[in-house]
Amino acid sequence: MVTALTGFALPMSTASAHEAATVLVFSKTAGFRHDSIPDGVKAIKELGAQNHFGVEATEDAAAFTDANLKRFNAVIWLSTTGDVLNADQQAAFERYVKGGGGYVGVHAASDTEYDWPWYGQLVGAYFKSHPQIQKANVKVEDHSHVSTVDLPETWPRTDEWYNYRQNPRSNVHVLASLDEKSYQPGDGAMGDHPIAWCHENSGGRSWYTGGGHTKESYREPAFRKHLAGGIKYATKLSEAGCAKTQEDPVDADFDQITLAKGEEKTGEPIALSVLPNRDVLHTSRDGRVWYTSSAATTKLAATIPVYNHDEDGLQGVAIDPDFAKNRWVYLYYAPKLTTPAGDAPQNGTPADFAPFKGYNQLSRFKLTTDNNLDLASEQKILQVPAERGICCHAGGEIDFDAQGNLYLSTGDDSNPFSSDGFTPIDERADRNPVYDAQRTSGNTNDLRGKVLRIKVDAKGKYTVPKGNLFPKGKAKTKPEIYAMGFRNPFRFAVDRKTGWLHLADYGPDAGAADPKRGPGGTVEFNLIKKPGNFGWPYCVGDNQPFIDYDFATKQSGAAFDCAKPKNTSPRNTGLTDLPPVEKAWIPYDGGSVPEFGTGPESPMGGPVYQYDAKNPSQTKFPEYFNGKTFAYEWERSWIKEITVGPNGERGAIKPFFDSMDLVRPMNIEFGPDGAMYVLDYGTGYFGGSKESAVYRVDYTKGRRTPVAQVTADKTSGQAPLTVKFDPAGTNDPDGGALTYAWDFDGNGTTDSTEAGPVSHTYTANGQYTAKLSVTDPTGLTGAASTVVTVGNTAPVVTLKTPVNGSVFSFGDTVPFKVEVTDAEDNPIDCSKVTVEYILGHEGHGHPLSRATGCEGTIATPADEGHGADANVFGVINASYTDNGANGVPALTGEAESLLQPKLKQAEFYTQSSGIEVVGHDGASGGKRVGHIEAGDWIKFDPVNLVGVRGIGYRVSSGGAGGTIEVRSGAVDGPLVQTVTVANTGGWDTYADIPASAITDPGGTGSLFLVFKGGSGGLFDVDAINFEEN
Repeated sequence: MVTALTGFALPMSTASAHEAATVLVFSKTAGFRHDSIPDGVKAIKELGAQNHFGVEATEDAAAFTDANLKRFNAVIWLSTTGDVLNADQQAAFERYVKGGGGYVGVHAASDTEYDWPWYGQLVGAYFKSHPQIQKANVKVEDHSHVSTVDLPETWPRTDEWYNYRQNPRSNVHVLASLDEKSYQPGDGAMGDHPIAWCHENSGGRSWYTGGGHTKESYREPAFRKHLAGGIKYATKLSEAGCAKTQEDPVDADFDQITLAKGEEKTGEPIALSVLPNRDVLHTSRDGRVWYTSSAATTKLAATIPVYNHDEDGLQGVAIDPDFAKNRWVYLYYAPKLTTPAGDAPQNGTPADFAPFKGYNQLSRFKLTTDNNLDLASEQKILQVPAERGICCHAGGEIDFDAQGNLYLSTGDDSNPFSSDGFTPIDERADRNPVYDAQRTSGNTNDLRGKVLRIKVDAKGKYTVPKGNLFPKGKAKTKPEIYAMGFRNPFRFAVDRKTGWLHLADYGPDAGAADPKRGPGGTVEFNLIKKPGNFGWPYCVGDNQPFIDYDFATKQSGAAFDCAKPKNTSPRNTGLTDLPPVEKAWIPYDGGSVPEFGTGPESPMGGPVYQYDAKNPSQTKFPEYFNGKTFAYEWERSWIKEITVGPNGERGAIKPFFDSMDLVRPMNIEFGPDGAMYVLDYGTGYFGGSKESAVYRVDYTKGRRTPVAQVTADKTSGQAPLTVKFDPAGTNDPDGGALTYAWDFDGNGTTDSTEAGPVSHTYTANGQYTAKLSVTDPTGLTGAASTVVTVGNTAPVVTLKTPVNGSVFSFGDTVPFKVEVTDAEDNPIDCSKVTVEYILGHEGHGHPLSRATGCEGTIATPADEGHGADANVFGVINASYTDNGANGVPALTGEAESLLQPKLKQAEFYTQSSGIEVVGHDGASGGKRVGHIEAGDWIKFDPVNLVGVRGIGYRVSSGGAGGTIEVRSGAVDGPLVQTVTVANTGGWDTYADIPASAITDPGGTGSLFLVFKGGSGGLFDVDAINFEEN
């Protein structure tokens, strides 16, 4: 039986009296015919029966009349192709949609009616091309819509993936898009690639999905739910909204405002906290707490006396949730105590280690109304044990949830440099406990390697809220523990809407997995929705287990059980049976997460933005960012916005403000104005630098604040002191003319309106903040300042030995000689000269040993924590703090030398031209400098060849060979050495060229390896060996 209609016939309808809606499935083709159409019709009828909508199907265009179409709530265009309707039928369908009728387009519906512009707007985009059928990742962008609510954040499925002639995003609401990195999109790749969308058109609703090419699609449960949801939307069985997708903010929408810049205003930047008035407190590891105003003036608010060795010192800072009323500021720091100076022994007896036992202190202090910390107001809240005198991992982030509970992260307080880059679980009785992380992170009865959650009362005491990992009173546990199993959870943030923690944890440095030891270096972004064990030191990443290892016998045991981990260390004071390990939210290494790029791994868990429409701030971030977390990477110098699904699913990862002037993001927080505040570490190793800064990022939609910059020819000295201030670099990004206002003495009045350079003479002793303010034609003002000290002269520190760029081997005892001159301190007290050895790794470092004096030696411990694939080197830092003078505070001078390893991997050059880095298992470190042709070069900087007898090389060549010319300072600079490289028998066949004599050009500078020879590939260079006299 068929239902007869004037001029055409339809198959029997599946509609019945109780159906809430009826749809017409239209599948006429005038071009390519999809053999999945019958499967699609059958699936839609089944979905109708399940979801209470009736279904009629036809391939007869005569169904498109006013009288017939009004019987349907929506029309489904199922893989239609070509020109399928005549002019009268098109007009009828337009009237139908304008009257409120719905449209559903499936797959090739976008390959239809190219000459009907109205239809093109209705479907959203026209088909352009497609690659072969393949599996791809669909990224769900809107989980609230009825057609995507049941889909995972990343939806892997196989289909024929269309490329479209235009990106529909600006005209529709995108529901899902394709991750083009997950498949081969072909020549029509779109980059931003929507694949499912909806919008309201002319009064009706339109929904389209690019899926549905294959027969299997219509048997796939997730795709069937997706299709059913689209039909529900189009028929108005669901009230899901489909407002036009807001365009992604672009870099030009943001304004980066410098609040403080330079070591004299940041010290070594560690952490920040934004106050209700938009001013910022920020800390330096040496104990200094800085107060920077929203008007870009900085003052020292306090100096906390701290024990400062390795990574110890002042760490996190946070303000009380009720700060406006109580003015409490929370700090986490290492108090001085009676800890001996110098390094703790690596081996010995408990009596040898005992003097180095200490603790880190969580305290709070009152911020006075003149914005100084009142040290006498300290309330000591919580102490966390610490083994001192040996590196590493203190943690120290502080944050609060919506209930006012305080969260504190603590590191594993363990040394990673004697475990070959794997897990430090050395149980030998005579070994310093710091080499066994089982005593801390894996110990349920220890506060280290954890996230702690407590509630602080009005008297500075704390209670433990219900719901932590272990109930109060449970034997061999600490009730303060909320989450355990962390190595160095240096940065985290609490989402106060969900209560979830976004926490990053650093991992060990093994360059590759070893079946006898465990996985290669892996770091983590964790989403902590409830208390749990996150694995360290037994498991890492997505629950990759380490291998039990006997450091005495060098024998490997079994892999640890991530589902049922046990802590059998003799140093464990807690439970043997630990909670099961939770997998990391986003583990990564190298380039394993394409959106993160490549390079060293240093993750930082960042804040979640919560949009508040009632916030009157004109610079708050837009609703687009609502609920997204901002993860950041210290070493890779980026900030990423990550969409978080309603159940914590990982969503789209997108770059944020890539053009921002950013060196190493150290801490990020959103302020009460909805703007982002960023603490930038800058360059350097365990010290501030000229790039160290506090920034505010405003959302301005194009209006940008002028950039003020100021330098001074001198910043300290005796009165009268004449200082020349230079505003070079000051500019208006929008091109407007600027007006200048100089305040030389920081009293708030304008002393000069010259553009500059300008000079000012200080006649009275004191410390002055000289400030430059510049205003553009729209009234926006930018400011910069510098501190001038009158009455005391900063000491000048010179590191005479070792010289910058000289070579050494890890494990050497390095002689040092420091020269200090100070106008007021005479003679120099050499006991106040501090010399530190820092293990450099890419752009960061780990201080490992310390000495005092103007002359002596310092140990550079052997590095067993990094393989040949790690770019490691040494740094010697010397510092001296003077005695102050004339009532003016003390000043510090520093000097630093970078030491190059005698065996240098060629791929760790500073700069290159022409070459490529080639991966190969036979290369030391797994990589080499390859694709070398005549005229290519690599540069290393800094290098000083003092004491070097000759340079040798590890090379390979399947080509004609050639020569290496070593030159100083430039590609055509003075010749240092010439070496001939012959064919070695193949590109993967290596040969060592013995060290041959050099001509030392003297001094520190750049060293160029310039490659010469005939045409084509010449040779590859794997490593460089500096041989000393």
